Amino acid sequence: MPNLSGGSATPSSQSTVREFVDGSGRLWSAVLQDGALIFTAIDATRGGTRAITVDLTTLDDSVSDDALRAWLNGAPRIGTLS
Repeated sequence: MPNLSGGSATPSSQSTVREFVDGSGRLWSAVLQDGALIFTAIDATRGGTRAITVDLTTLDDSVSDDALRAWLNGAPRIGTLS
């Protein structure tokens, strides 16, 4: 069985990383990778990583922070399987 919890997502050279603040004031980064939007908490040690499938081709300034916050709220945490 493959290891599904293998570290943090590393954006490719074609990826755009967006930073935004959630409703609680925490800073997050978002990167689009292979049809998944991957969120990583920047300023919270226990914020974790979350991911959700989205229908986007690029993650640019046309995607609002409100949209990122809505997707973040719907994205489950990526955790270690035991």
